[in-house]
Amino acid sequence: MHLSDDQLRAFAERGYVVIPNVVSQSLIGRAMQQIDRMIERAPPPADHRGYHFYWEEPSSDTDPLTALLQRSNAWKIATSLVAPRNLEPPEQIQVSLNIPVWRHQPGGPHIDGLTPPEPSGRPGTFTVLAGIFLTDQTAKDMGNLWVWPGSHHIAAAYLRRHGADALFDIVHPTYAMAAPQQILGQAGDLFLGHYLLGHNMGGNTSALVRRVVYFRLHAEGHRTRWRECVQDPLFEFAPVRAASGGRN
Repeated sequence: MHLSDDQLRAFAERGYVVIPNVVSQSLIGRAMQQIDRMIERAPPPADHRGYHFYWEEPSSDTDPLTALLQRSNAWKIATSLVAPRNLEPPEQIQVSLNIPVWRHQPGGPHIDGLTPPEPSGRPGTFTVLAGIFLTDQTAKDMGNLWVWPGSHHIAAAYLRRHGADALFDIVHPTYAMAAPQQILGQAGDLFLGHYLLGHNMGGNTSALVRRVVYFRLHAEGHRTRWRECVQDPLFEFAPVRAASGGRN
């Protein structure tokens, strides 16, 4: 229910970590049935290929999608990144499908929550992206998430130079970054990604529709200190900073 020092250091350096076997097959099965019902009620167009999203409001932890996070160890693991702070309950659930065959390679990353911003005009920053795999992505080009490792540090350095409000200038970052990597995992694995980590969705040349459920999580009080968070990438991640020797 807690990340090892190696995992914390990996999160500090790369901006993400994948933890295997976090969610039980029984929880996955109920979530898959719920998504089947969602697709039946509002199916994608018959000829659609690539990404297709459903957005849900969390309900009680008995709801099959909410339960993926709150009735597994995923919630405690995610919270352990920001201890002694707590995480606020999730405000939204994203069901992310990737329908084959979609021969797509992203040209670059994006950062969430900026187009559009929140109704107040505040950028829709958050603390950590939690993704729960419902289908296997054990090889490349299975609809995998693409990430640009270490780009959270580059983004934070840019915002220290230009000011936190320059976040709106880097919806699609063009500064130099490391080569992207495709995230691999199996059903039940948990992906945790830093808010500033550049990412995008890749193509799916497999035979299966890829399914992931995402939660965008805020540490308590995040909205009042978002400027500090985007300029210091470990501002809300005390255990991560400690494991990495206090380095940003």
